[in-house]
Amino acid sequence: MIRIAVTSLYVDDQDEALRFYTDVLGFVKKNDILAGDGRWLTVASPDGPEGVELLLEPNGNPVARSYQRAMFEAGVPATLFAVDDLPAEYERMRGLGAVFPVEPTREGLVLQAVLDDTCGNLVLLAQVD
Repeated sequence: MIRIAVTSLYVDDQDEALRFYTDVLGFVKKNDILAGDGRWLTVASPDGPEGVELLLEPNGNPVARSYQRAMFEAGVPATLFAVDDLPAEYERMRGLGAVFPVEPTREGLVLQAVLDDTCGNLVLLAQVD
């Protein structure tokens, strides 16, 4: 059997990413270990902290920086997170200062919004009805 253990997201600033992904999105810090010039810094869902981890990877690679910038400028989200109640999460996050380049919109059975993670990425939030 194969399963996803860790997936990564390049971030401009690991400290800011940790703050945003925990304080605004509500993930919990899983690992914070020195690794070279950066840290092995992961977060996980609070309802499944032993599940898949998101590595907030320092964006020191010029190819990755270029890709990240191009995706952001094109309006393409780097990742997708599922939410149970998008309108409530949208209001909660906006109250914490989150910026949504795309406010909640319906696409068939999916209610979705795009969030700026303050670290160089767009994140798609989706609620499937």
